[in-house]
Amino acid sequence: MTAYPNMLAPLDLGFTTLKNRVLMGSMHTGLEETGDWNRVAEFYADRARGGVALMVTGGIGPNLEGSVLPGASMMTNDKEVANHSIVTQRVHAAGGKIAMQILHAGRYAYGPKCVAPSPVKSPISPFPPNELDEKGIEKQISDIVNAAVLARKAGYDGVEIMGSEGYFLNQFIVTHTNKRTDHWGGSYENRMRLPIEVVRRTREAVGTDFIIIYRLSMIDLIPNGSTHEEVVELAQRIEEAGASIINTGIGWHEARIPTIATSVPRAAFAWVTKKLMGKVSIPVITSNRINTPEVAEEVLSTGCADMVSLARPMLADADFVNKAIAGEAAQIAPCIACNQACLDHTFSGKLTSCLVNPRACHETELEITTTEAPKTIAIVGAGPAGLSNAMTAAQRGHDVTLFDRASEIGGQLNMAKQVPGKEEFWGLVDWYRTMMTDLGVKVELNREVSADDLTGFDEVVIATGVIPRDPQIPGQDRDNVINYIDVLREKADVGKSVAVIGAGGIGFDVSEFLLEDGHSVTTDLPAWMKEWGVTDPAEHRSGLAPEGPQPAAPAREVTLLQRKKQAHGKGLGKTTGWIHRATLKMKDVNFVGGVNYEHIDEDGLHVSFGEERADPTVIAADTIVLCSGQLSERSLADALIERGITPHVIGGADVAAELDAKRAINQGTRLAATF
Repeated sequence: MTAYPNMLAPLDLGFTTLKNRVLMGSMHTGLEETGDWNRVAEFYADRARGGVALMVTGGIGPNLEGSVLPGASMMTNDKEVANHSIVTQRVHAAGGKIAMQILHAGRYAYGPKCVAPSPVKSPISPFPPNELDEKGIEKQISDIVNAAVLARKAGYDGVEIMGSEGYFLNQFIVTHTNKRTDHWGGSYENRMRLPIEVVRRTREAVGTDFIIIYRLSMIDLIPNGSTHEEVVELAQRIEEAGASIINTGIGWHEARIPTIATSVPRAAFAWVTKKLMGKVSIPVITSNRINTPEVAEEVLSTGCADMVSLARPMLADADFVNKAIAGEAAQIAPCIACNQACLDHTFSGKLTSCLVNPRACHETELEITTTEAPKTIAIVGAGPAGLSNAMTAAQRGHDVTLFDRASEIGGQLNMAKQVPGKEEFWGLVDWYRTMMTDLGVKVELNREVSADDLTGFDEVVIATGVIPRDPQIPGQDRDNVINYIDVLREKADVGKSVAVIGAGGIGFDVSEFLLEDGHSVTTDLPAWMKEWGVTDPAEHRSGLAPEGPQPAAPAREVTLLQRKKQAHGKGLGKTTGWIHRATLKMKDVNFVGGVNYEHIDEDGLHVSFGEERADPTVIAADTIVLCSGQLSERSLADALIERGITPHVIGGADVAAELDAKRAINQGTRLAATF
C-alpha cells in the first residue's frame, strides 16, 4: 500500500494514459542552446527513468520575434525537428512521455524585434515592443501552430502552449498590456480571442491523439489583471477549443510578489487552482512550491487539482517519483527553492543546475560511477562542502569518515535554517543526515581533529569552513557587541534597537531574523498573503489586495550599515535579492551606506562618511551585530602541509567570499568524483 495513492494514480486522457499525477514542469535550462542534443536528451531521459509521468521542455520559440533571447532555441524547420527527435527518442526509450513548451515571449522577448498587442514596454526589458497589425497577429498564430505540428513530427507526445506569467498570450488577455480597440482588444470576448484561436487551430493541425496543455494564468498579481470569473470563462473556452489539460500559471514576471522563492509557503497557490476545479471537465494541474511527495499528496487528496507540477524538485532529484514509489521519500534530495543555481543562472545567461544536485544539466559531464579502487577518505568539516563530498565518495564505494567539532552535522546550514523564510534548510540537513546513515559514512561529531589523526588515510579533505572577519572597530569588545553566529545560534540577548554592521547575505539574514523574532510568515499562509498583499481574485481583480501589503510590525528597530556606497543587497541573488530588500523595507529597516566605522561607546556606533570621514554620526543601538565578512579556516590544512601531507581544501576553507553553499556543494561533489 503506497503512502501516496493520489499522486501515484494513473490519469486517463482518453487517447493516452499518464502513469501517475506528477508533471515535470517547464524550466529554462539553457541546454538546448548548447547545441549538444545528446546532453539535452540525457537530461530528460534521466527524469523519465526517475518515474515522472510527463515532462515539459523549457520554452521553445515559435519564431524569432517571440524567442525569449537572441539565439534561444526555436522550432521552425526540419533541422530543428531532427535535433528534438534525439530527445524524444531517448525519453521514449526510457519509458517516459514529453511535451514541448511553445513559448512566445511577446514584450518579454529580449530584443528590438519583440512584438505585443500594444506598444507598452515591460519594466523588465529595455526594448519597447512593436504593436502587431492584423497580418502580424495572423503570423504569430500560424507560427505557434507550425511549432506544434513540427513538435509532433519530432516525436513529442504533446505541447504546452504558454499563456501565463505575462508572456505573449497573457499580454492579450488583460488591459494592463492590451490597449487595442479592434476585435483583438476592448471587451474580454475580444481580448481572449487570441489564445482560444491558437488552441483551436493547434488542435485542428495536430489531430485528436496529441496532448495539448494550456498554461493559464490563474492569478496575475499585477494591476489590471484578470478576475476569477474571467479566468474560469477562459478555461472553459480553452477546453472547448481542444485543450487536453489546463496547467496553472501564477503571477507575471514583473509582479512584485514572490511566487516560487524559498520564502513562499509550500503549495501557497494550490487554493487558486482549486477554485477552477469542477468548472472544467479536463484535468487541471497546480504548481508552485510543491517539493515533497507529502505536499503533493495533500494537494491532490484535498481536491486542489488532478495533477501536480514539480519543476525544480526534478532538478534536485531526478528519481523523485521512483523514491516515493519505493517508500524512500527521506532519500529524495530536497528542492530548497533557493533559485541560486537554477533561475539565477537562467537570468544571468548561464547554464541551469541545482544547488543540492550539481549533476543537474551536467549528466553527461559529471558522472558518479562506482570506483574500482576503494580508498579510505577522511573529511574534516560536516558543512555543505564536507557533506556533499562524503555522500558522493560513499556513493562511489569509498570508505569515508567525516569529522566535525560540532555536536550535529550541517555547519553553516544550521544557522541558515533559523532565518525566517529559509525553513527548507531544515529538510536539507535532515536529508544529509539520512544519506550519511544509509551510505554507511562514519560520522564522528564533537571531535576536534589534529594533523596526527589524519596520517593513515588515502585522501584527506579539509572542509573546515569560515570564521568571522574581525572588523577591528575600537570598542567592539563591549558587552553589547556580538557577532552573527551568536545571534543565529540564539546564544545572545539582543535589544530592541540594533545596528547590523555589514549588508551582505549574512547581514540581510540577521536583519530578517531579528525583525521577525521567531515568527515566520513562510509557515503561515494567511499571514504571508497579508504581508505581500495577496487576496482572492474572486474578490479583487488580479488577486491584489486593495490595501496593498500589510506586514506585521517589526520586532525591533534595525539599522543595516555597509562601507560600500552602492545599493544595499546588490550582491544578493539575481531573482531573490529584490525580495529580501523589499522585506526589510516593509519592516522599516534603515539602510545606511558609504560609512566608516569610527568607534563604539556607551552612546552607540559612531560612523562617518566617505574618504573625508565627514558628517560624524552616532547610530544609537542597544545591540551591535558584526556581520563584516568571513575568513577561511585553514589552520588544519596548513598544519597538514607542514607535515608533508597535501590535503584537498574545499568550501569556505578554500574561498571565504560570502557564504556560498552552491559553490561548496559543487566543489565537494566534483572532488569526490575524481577519487
